[in-house]
Amino acid sequence: MIRITLILALREVRRNTLRSFLTMLGIVIGVGSVIALVTIGGGASAKVTQDIAKLGDNLLIVSPGGMRRSGGFSQASGFDKDDVEAIRSDILSVERVAPTSNRSALAVWSNRN
Repeated sequence: MIRITLILALREVRRNTLRSFLTMLGIVIGVGSVIALVTIGGGASAKVTQDIAKLGDNLLIVSPGGMRRSGGFSQASGFDKDDVEAIRSDILSVERVAPTSNRSALAVWSNRN
């Protein structure tokens, strides 16, 4: 039974050589693309992990966040100098405090954002 099935399959492959070749080419390209994307994703993940590891294993980043309320999230106000000084003086295990500031803005030029 299996022998007859293989003979019929090989006969059809020989009869439609161009279709068989194009199907094979599509499978090879598809598998190669998946392998390339998985490899690139793994490399990018390793790079991010390596960059984070360079910061040290005793780094803590504190940022203000929103408070959850029944209607959704409310925007929290940012830290001020008093908050930074409170962290520096009240938490004894903190060696250094490095406050930073960032702000987002919309840049408009002509009709482009």
